[in-house]
Amino acid sequence: MPSSQKTWLITGVSSGLGRALAGAVIAHGDFVIGTFRDAAQADRFTNRHQPDALGVVLDVTDAAGAEKVFARLPHDIGRLDVLVNNAGYGLAGAVEETSEAEARALFEANVFGPLRLTQLALPLMRAQGRGHIVQISSHGGFKAFAGFGLYNASKFALEGFSEALAQEVGPLGIRLTVVQPGPFRTGFAGGSFRLAAAQLAAYDGTAGAFRQRMGTVNGQQEGDPAKAAQAILDVVNSDNPPLRLPLGKVALGTIQAKLDSVQADLNAGREVAAGAVF
Repeated sequence: MPSSQKTWLITGVSSGLGRALAGAVIAHGDFVIGTFRDAAQADRFTNRHQPDALGVVLDVTDAAGAEKVFARLPHDIGRLDVLVNNAGYGLAGAVEETSEAEARALFEANVFGPLRLTQLALPLMRAQGRGHIVQISSHGGFKAFAGFGLYNASKFALEGFSEALAQEVGPLGIRLTVVQPGPFRTGFAGGSFRLAAAQLAAYDGTAGAFRQRMGTVNGQQEGDPAKAAQAILDVVNSDNPPLRLPLGKVALGTIQAKLDSVQADLNAGREVAAGAVF
């Protein structure tokens, strides 16, 4: 493998942003390890792109499976330059409608899966003295929406530990970027999207309205996965990558609205806050 060629591990490359990113990285000349939950898909990926890629079977919620994948890396590949935690899913439902089991399953995929892979990647990156971790979050990881509360919570958690981690590993030569896409034309609002089993009439105007919107937007979103993939590739190859990378006009509007709301609350409560001290 040429010394200038990077090795990427990208989770969830069977569709959507993961597939677009894997294609862009391979076209750039880097090597991709892509994860699939289906063995046949993994084999097709390897056969289609060899010798520039390797498909592996991994469900990110499977701790033993993740450990097996990372145990192979030093022997089969030799190094890991970029980890992209992309796999995950969306869940719509009011907070009261969402069961504990649904919430735990969501956090296993969206928080504990990425956390586990991040922790497994870090010893390799520390030994190399370099690396880049890319966490695929959402504009919903910065601002919450009625009907999306537990998904928002999962992405808030991902962003929370990632923001701290960036400070911890920066001095070790490891970079971290949190990607915050708005709505993109991927399978997120289609086959990979789930609804809370319970639906209460009391929330028809809030969470119910959100469910209805999500049911109509699939295939109509503003975001182009190919352009998002190129933006991520450019950030990884930049000299000074940002901690956060919003993607799409909707994401820009969402994040700005949250910043404005927080600033307004800060200004309104400044005197009270300053007075709540000894």
